[in-house]
Amino acid sequence: MFPVIVDVPARCAASVEATAYFVVAEALTNIAKHSGAAHATVTARSRGGRLTLCVEDDGHGGADEHGGSGLTGIRRRVAAHDGTLSLASPPGGPTTLKAELPCGS
Repeated sequence: MFPVIVDVPARCAASVEATAYFVVAEALTNIAKHSGAAHATVTARSRGGRLTLCVEDDGHGGADEHGGSGLTGIRRRVAAHDGTLSLASPPGGPTTLKAELPCGS
């Protein structure tokens, strides 16, 4: 099951929307390939000129940014917009990836 929760009342810049799409698509691909998760949730919210994306799963955790190119690619795309990325993935799970992007850049 993959619920999607969206609270984004206004459009962001096209480049930010493209990056948001990439972040979510890559995160879900990583979940499907590596996590063993049965459930994942995607949340997108905008407040105060910032878009926050959160992708969470109930998999086995242990995601490692240095173990492949997927998470590194996400971090680079987010950084290109002066955004931030955080990853919490303790062994045993769950994993939470959170990206915050300025809506106007």
